[in-house]
Amino acid sequence: MKTILVTGANGQLGNSIRLLAAGYPQFAFVFTDVDTLDICDAPAVDAFVREKKADYILNCAAYTAVDRAEDDEALCLRINRDAVKNLGEAARAVGARVIHVSTDYVFDGTNHLPYVETDATCPASVYGRTKLAGEEALLAVCPDAVIIRTAWLYSEFGNNFVKTMLRLGGEREQLSVVFDQVGSPTYAGDLAVAILAVLVQAEEGAFVPGIYHFSNEGVCSWYDFAVKIMELGNAPCHVLPIESKDYPAKAARPHFSVLNKAKIKATYKIDIPHWEASLRRCINTLSK
Repeated sequence: MKTILVTGANGQLGNSIRLLAAGYPQFAFVFTDVDTLDICDAPAVDAFVREKKADYILNCAAYTAVDRAEDDEALCLRINRDAVKNLGEAARAVGARVIHVSTDYVFDGTNHLPYVETDATCPASVYGRTKLAGEEALLAVCPDAVIIRTAWLYSEFGNNFVKTMLRLGGEREQLSVVFDQVGSPTYAGDLAVAILAVLVQAEEGAFVPGIYHFSNEGVCSWYDFAVKIMELGNAPCHVLPIESKDYPAKAARPHFSVLNKAKIKATYKIDIPHWEASLRRCINTLSK
């Protein structure tokens, strides 16, 4: 039985993997978060990986407070770059494989076609720069890693756009949401399924290292996303479209975050649901 070490296990993606773990009895999952393993502590990471005899490390941990990162670059770098390097070095020392989650923010969002994995990176925020630095640090010490970039992540867990909209939809008669930022919402449950599919195929001898893109199918603006959330959540709130310039934020957001998923679908034979279908599943679960 192979041991799967999951970092950031209390976050959206980590919790989503935890929900699915029982369906993969061929793996022994070890779920950790900062309370049990500080991934910024290199000796601690090395000792933990050796003690648990990890065969795979799934890094779901990250500093994701995009605006706060602009004033907290040092901590952001420790978590998004240095800690990722620590995990890569520990994995290399014991011959483990790494699957690391990255972000659309490695791009500046000026494309007009969905981003492929080989497109030039050009992050426009501290968060994006530190996540790109994490990718580079990992590949430098662990070139056979799998890196999965995703976007607009939401789930039943923690704080995210869907839960915020549902809360505000019950409190307000109307709210404004930007319509000039376009992307593909990603349900963490679907990303978890994709990651576990990579694991299963790796054990079947079909592990293909590299950078991959994953989000749900389909494209929308944040405004469209919010309207659909209100509709599915039966919230009476009226959503108004506004431009990004009318909703100032400390960190620059990509105006175009659509990711091309052809590579991961072809390589790992993954079937990706449309964002509306997955959103409906998530809201149905939350409503229970």
